[in-house]
Amino acid sequence: MEISFFWIAVGLAAFGYFIGDGLKNFSKPQKKPSYPYLIKEKDLHYHFNLSKGEIEELLNKYSDAPKIELKGTTYYPYQQFIDWLSSNEIYKT
Repeated sequence: MEISFFWIAVGLAAFGYFIGDGLKNFSKPQKKPSYPYLIKEKDLHYHFNLSKGEIEELLNKYSDAPKIELKGTTYYPYQQFIDWLSSNEIYKT
């Protein structure tokens, strides 16, 4: 009889530990992945709700946009591109 109470106590202690550990991390969600989300140049207009002409004009006017070229294909890191668009850097004329 004592052994079954022992296992119930161990189970309750483990349950309390895992619930407490989960509550500790409740307000701190896991970080986003550190790898960049890359967009091909030809698909850039889909992500920013602009026409192809507007994207071409933007990229021609501001050639310093954050980009990566791999095997002849140009990719734009999504978060860096958003940060670049929202910075005051491109609006200074």
